[in-house]
Amino acid sequence: MPSPAAIRAEADRLFAALRETGAEPVETDILQPAGALLDLYGEDIRARAYVTQDPIRGEMMLRPDFTVPVVQMHMDHGAEPARYCYLGKVFRKQDHLSPRASEYLQVGYEVFARDRPAEADAEVFALFARLLAPLNLRPATGDIGLLLAAIQALATTERRKAALARHIWRPRRFRALLDRFAGRTPPAPSRLALLDRLATSDPEALIAAAGPVLGLRTPEEIAARTRALVADAETPPLSAAEAATLDDLLALSAPAGEALGHLRDIAVDMPALTPAVDRFADRLAALAALGVDAEALPFEASHGRSTLEYYDGFVFGFHADRAGWPPVASGGRYDALTAVLGRGRSIPAVGGILRPALVAALKGAV
Repeated sequence: MPSPAAIRAEADRLFAALRETGAEPVETDILQPAGALLDLYGEDIRARAYVTQDPIRGEMMLRPDFTVPVVQMHMDHGAEPARYCYLGKVFRKQDHLSPRASEYLQVGYEVFARDRPAEADAEVFALFARLLAPLNLRPATGDIGLLLAAIQALATTERRKAALARHIWRPRRFRALLDRFAGRTPPAPSRLALLDRLATSDPEALIAAAGPVLGLRTPEEIAARTRALVADAETPPLSAAEAATLDDLLALSAPAGEALGHLRDIAVDMPALTPAVDRFADRLAALAALGVDAEALPFEASHGRSTLEYYDGFVFGFHADRAGWPPVASGGRYDALTAVLGRGRSIPAVGGILRPALVAALKGAV
């Protein structure tokens, strides 16, 4: 890897380029409150965060990224519209043999704008593409919004929709749930026996007969969960057509222009997907207006499903052909995050980060 001085010089160069766009430079505390913030990052970051206990402020963590604290800052006292840029260290624990650094510099850019979200998506992607153009990186794009829209269009219970939406970022768990909800994987005999007993017994009586309640769940919570399991077991499976449509969407990987045509075809069978497909088309038009070859841009509907869990729309990355490397840059749209941190207020938002150490390393190899 390059020297710390070379990495810092690259970070300063990228940060200066972002400032030249008119973005307001901001800083956030290195030590951030844990708890609710960790829930926003998802399982991957929760497992890799450096967490400590402060005698006054309670559980705290070393900043694992900038987006969440920047969103918090904006929702507390930001103007509209707003563009921010930042530079600083983030901290993430790594596996024992991982080549990735546990602390590294991150440069980022965030856009908060209520109007023309497709143009804001295109702005961030095109800006990063321009900054990274000399490195000949491989771009990748996706759209979590398409997957969320398809889930909401399913003719099933809200509980099942919520379960699928919650596990979008866990592909194996998502697949297992989808196969179970579609009736492709019948329950194990032991589970069937348990469900049969629960369906023919009063939950409160079973709990009382089991003896003292151990653990953190109350008897009321256990009874509610029991009834939910029984209700789910009695729910009809997804139709074969709906399951096949979702399979088709998850497997979609093509140049964006070709993908748009295929998405239009999928929307014929799933009309509720049309607004998300229209947003996809608007984004391609906005990218083309900024000089990006949008029709040829690689698109995978499942891209971004192993990244930060607050993304809910357009997602992108720029990758080097180096084994074990994370994306040199990545980002996406996170409208729902602003609603969570805004306590009832929200604003559409999109942003991304660059890794100066990787940029410096690639420049050194050129």
